[in-house]
Amino acid sequence: MATPAIMLQGTGSDVGKSLIVAGLARACLRRGIKVAPFKPQNMSNNAAVTADGGEIGRAQALQARAAGLRPNVDMNPVLLKPQSDMGSQIVVQGQVFGQAKARDYYQLKDQLLPRVMESFERLSAAYDLILVEGAGSPAEVNLRAGDIANMGFAEAADLPVILVADIERGGVIASLVGTHALLEASEQARLVGYIVNKFRGDLSLFDSGLDIITARTGLASLGVVPFFDQAGRLPAEDAVALDRGQIGTGGAGLHIAVPRFARIANYDDLDPLRAEPTVRLNIVKPGETLPRDADLVLLPGSKTTLSDLAAMRANGWDIDLMAHHRRGGRVLGLCGGYQMLGRHIADPEGIEGPPGDAPGLGLLDIETVLRGPKTLSEQAGYAIQGGPMQGGATKGGAPISGYEMHMGVSDGPDRARPFLIRTDGSAEGACSADGLVAGTYLHGLFAADEFRRHYLQALYPQFEAGPAFEAMIEETLDALAAHLETHLAIDRVIDLAQRRL
Repeated sequence: MATPAIMLQGTGSDVGKSLIVAGLARACLRRGIKVAPFKPQNMSNNAAVTADGGEIGRAQALQARAAGLRPNVDMNPVLLKPQSDMGSQIVVQGQVFGQAKARDYYQLKDQLLPRVMESFERLSAAYDLILVEGAGSPAEVNLRAGDIANMGFAEAADLPVILVADIERGGVIASLVGTHALLEASEQARLVGYIVNKFRGDLSLFDSGLDIITARTGLASLGVVPFFDQAGRLPAEDAVALDRGQIGTGGAGLHIAVPRFARIANYDDLDPLRAEPTVRLNIVKPGETLPRDADLVLLPGSKTTLSDLAAMRANGWDIDLMAHHRRGGRVLGLCGGYQMLGRHIADPEGIEGPPGDAPGLGLLDIETVLRGPKTLSEQAGYAIQGGPMQGGATKGGAPISGYEMHMGVSDGPDRARPFLIRTDGSAEGACSADGLVAGTYLHGLFAADEFRRHYLQALYPQFEAGPAFEAMIEETLDALAAHLETHLAIDRVIDLAQRRL
């Protein structure tokens, strides 16, 4: 007997599938159901380290949390991490599989489907219900051959499918009816209903729209879900959130400027900062200058460090950063941003693109060589003594935790002034002699409340701490589940998952 499972596919990207799966997972957890999330193929540079030493998409890590689980690599067996407009790093069951351009990747899908099915069957054996998320849209019929993300997987695993559409972007009737029309008859037969997501206003005004969709497709509505206002508190799967203003606060307070790299990675590092009411987080887009009044310039992670460093120079951000430093401004680099702050970066094996090297920004006396194997590990320790980047570290500092996810090794004289000390006693990161510049490979460090508050208060004495971050995430997941309980036929969704039996 097959484990009950159901797949949510979207009429397009960013329709809210990830959030709905997270909310369903929390709702099922609250009902005592042993549930797990699954996404056969994801594309994102926002990733999480798993308990079993691999990496998966950040959205699946959030869904695992919603289900009361620690993430593992089987929840997202294929992860594509874009390195250019044409190609991506391919991560299979948590480990780097290789690199491929888009055209070459499609030739690999026959090799990847057995690995995807292997992960799905392992999850199915361990849990009572599997919530599966598609990627993009099944209506991209030009990509149907070899598909492992949507209907190709649904057919391989024999799953019922729910379509999810976003009414906020307009054309929701056309997107649902059109998606249905473009599917093959065998694929249409898998559809068991649809969800209209991100509605604003009077729900009754869309009753006639539901009638039209049902008449044209034969599918029943499983709910019209109003826009969930607290969605911005949860980690975003896609960097498009950075460009829509979903990340960033306004007003007075501690001003943190973050250059928007083209291949920005693990940008949920910023989430605890934007949740602080006295922090003004400013995502600086290409063509804009780094603001002169910034208290801190934070260089985030990057999937292609040399490429984003070149773009930083092309934008003139390197000049802005040097001026900021001369004025006594603070600088912090995370992972790829840390590597950029050094004197030199070399990629002799072409780990992140064509082999090459470049001078770094020279604000830290370190050098970086990009090479494998990839470091993937959860870490904990304690922060340096005193204010941010004052040099030196002693036991008893603010506790800090997070994860490392990077290629390459950085070393040099400034490593003698670490940013933190791991629990095993080893030093991590580097600080400049003047105490103004620091870097670390640790992602997720700002989620540690005591460290974050200590760090920000040292930068801005008027800082007033906001909510405890991890508690806020839990409260938001509970609120999301309650939101779906009100507007979505959850019992019906669970019943439909039995159709796989």
